[in-house]
Amino acid sequence: MNTPLKLSLYGLGLVAVFAASLGAGRLAGPAPAANEPEHSPASGHGAHPAPAAQAQVPGGLQVAQDGYRLRPLTDELSTSRARPLRFQILGPDGAPVTAYTRTHDKDLHLIVVRRDLAGFQHVHPALGEDGVWQIPVEATAGAGQYRLFADFQPAALGRGLTLGVDVPAAGTYRPRSLPSPARTASVDGYTVTLDGDLVPGTSSQLTLSVAKDGAPVTDLQPYLAAYGHLVALRDGDLAYLHVHPDGAPGDGRTQAGPRIVFHAEVPSAGTYRLYLDFQHDGVVRTAAFTAAAGAVATAPTDPVPSPSGHGHSGGH
Repeated sequence: MNTPLKLSLYGLGLVAVFAASLGAGRLAGPAPAANEPEHSPASGHGAHPAPAAQAQVPGGLQVAQDGYRLRPLTDELSTSRARPLRFQILGPDGAPVTAYTRTHDKDLHLIVVRRDLAGFQHVHPALGEDGVWQIPVEATAGAGQYRLFADFQPAALGRGLTLGVDVPAAGTYRPRSLPSPARTASVDGYTVTLDGDLVPGTSSQLTLSVAKDGAPVTDLQPYLAAYGHLVALRDGDLAYLHVHPDGAPGDGRTQAGPRIVFHAEVPSAGTYRLYLDFQHDGVVRTAAFTAAAGAVATAPTDPVPSPSGHGHSGGH
């Protein structure tokens, strides 16, 4: 999960094949057709799509790539309590992958989020000897379709992949509107401020500054080998990007806050949801932002009343 934050925009929706590499990430190219991921020629049978075609597919939009497939073993998430979520990564030979190259202290990073971008979770499951990954997960935003993003690097491949698949949570779905773009986000008494703008077609510096009770936080703690982790998801198709900031703890130049600097390159206009994970006083917290890249088209007004539940923006 160490891609530069290049979002051929794993999201501002920084979010490519977004391969992970320290410092920034890339989300490139048009989204595939709705059914394309399920019918990819690289569906765990050893087929390898042409590199040019792969470069046009953003991370997380496919269930299979380069012969590797994300196979969910859990059919449904619970909205009432955490229950085991199980899945496998199948290799080109069809067998579960058990050898991974560790990136930022973990063999695999798992993102769970509802398709309206509510209920974001960044977790790290445990790998069994049988190649089954498992972790307790609750559908915290309520009923609906949840997108799972597995961000990992197979030892045999030599580079990172981000695969995605949907898993439902049963019940009455009440969608939440995406919050409007804002420069600040609050979580557990902390205020995070975003400085910088996404500009399509060029690299943009994004600086996220952390404060608590109005005072700058200068003693952020390393979390997964960085002072901050940023996941960006593009509104609409949930194209994914997981990026890491400039510098690293202990490198002699990177300060432990309050500023965490990222760079983003987005090729086109769009709306993105950004999730910043940071650790302070031994607790990992997530601050979420909505960011617009360029001129974002506004959907036409629908004269028919919206379904119940529309317009609620909390819980992202």
